[in-house]
Amino acid sequence: MNENTKLAACIAESGFSKPELAKRLNREIEAITGKLGKLTDREIRAMVQGKTRWPQLKTRLAFERVLHASAENLGFVPRRKSSAPPEDDVHRRTFLTATGGTALAVASPAGKRLGLSDVDRFQRDYVRILEDDWRVGGLREVEHQASELALRIQSALAVGTTSTGVRRRLHCLASDVTSSAAFAAIDAKAHRRARSYLDKAVTFAGLSGDSETQYHVWNHLAMTACQREDFSEGAAAADVMKTASIARRDPLYLSLAHMRNARSLAKMNQRSDTLRALSAAEQSFGRSGTEARPAWITFYDQSEVDGLAASVWFALGDFDRAEFFFHRTLAGIRPDMIRNRALYTSHLALSQAHQGELELACTTGTNAYEMLPKGSGSKRTTDMLGKIRKALVSSGSRIPEVSDWIERSRQWT
Repeated sequence: MNENTKLAACIAESGFSKPELAKRLNREIEAITGKLGKLTDREIRAMVQGKTRWPQLKTRLAFERVLHASAENLGFVPRRKSSAPPEDDVHRRTFLTATGGTALAVASPAGKRLGLSDVDRFQRDYVRILEDDWRVGGLREVEHQASELALRIQSALAVGTTSTGVRRRLHCLASDVTSSAAFAAIDAKAHRRARSYLDKAVTFAGLSGDSETQYHVWNHLAMTACQREDFSEGAAAADVMKTASIARRDPLYLSLAHMRNARSLAKMNQRSDTLRALSAAEQSFGRSGTEARPAWITFYDQSEVDGLAASVWFALGDFDRAEFFFHRTLAGIRPDMIRNRALYTSHLALSQAHQGELELACTTGTNAYEMLPKGSGSKRTTDMLGKIRKALVSSGSRIPEVSDWIERSRQWT
């Protein structure tokens, strides 16, 4: 029996153990059929070993959604190779909606009546995930927790009954949670996983009909585009954010949209447009009030405005001004934003290195590394440490402290 090497590789890349994968697949099957799946790690081993070459349709769909690849790309082999399609398309569509392949329950029985208490319960789980992300960054466990919570919400909607208002709130929450999974992937610089999550979040946001929820997804789409260095797409996503009704109603949202736009424009060397966008972001933030807002956007305070402005000045090559704003953001950042503090400290070190302050950059870079919690998955931070090392190597400095830092930092990235 030939081992399914494609499936083995995808499972290894996902970071799941086989028992964890079985649990996730069973949750996905529940979202598809309305009934919890019964896959075991033993059955998954049989698929990896090639003993099960073409699992049931619900199992294949679950694999596709969890591992973000088609059944064929996962190494599964259809039983029939004739010109007839291996699977009746009508049969497959009974499992899927027309909007992006979102799984729904088929013939699900009347289930629990969902109410505001269920929304609050899911919301508490969501806030805990946000707090974990702020603390440790792009850890796969954070990503997995967010993805699993989204599945739990989706499953509850599939088998339960509820009012229109509660259903919309749950779709909002499912979109926000899935966006958090995407952000964990963004921080880990796993572009493909991030985009897959955001495709799902777009569907949930559309079902919610809520402008703020849709804005949340576009915010992450703008970040993902910039991370891929598609700055034109990043600017376009920011333009959509600016036109959202929530941005027209609340200056805080308009400020963040202008800031995302400024970041993309700076990377495209459009200095005048960048400065206009940056000024608009700062002015809009100054007009924002202190009213209650969703948990996800609480990160966007004065320290974050300073930090993002610093990144814009850095992209424009004004390293001295960037350093000034990085110091301001670090002076005001919330204690619980541990990952962001480490990230901005690494940015500060790079701005110092670009100004020739090499020994100071070494000290600041070490501080950034030591701030990261053990096991943090923030690849954005470790990649920035790599850029610092590259700048120090390019300087040609033979200062012992600099040479020592270059060698030590190789173990960090």
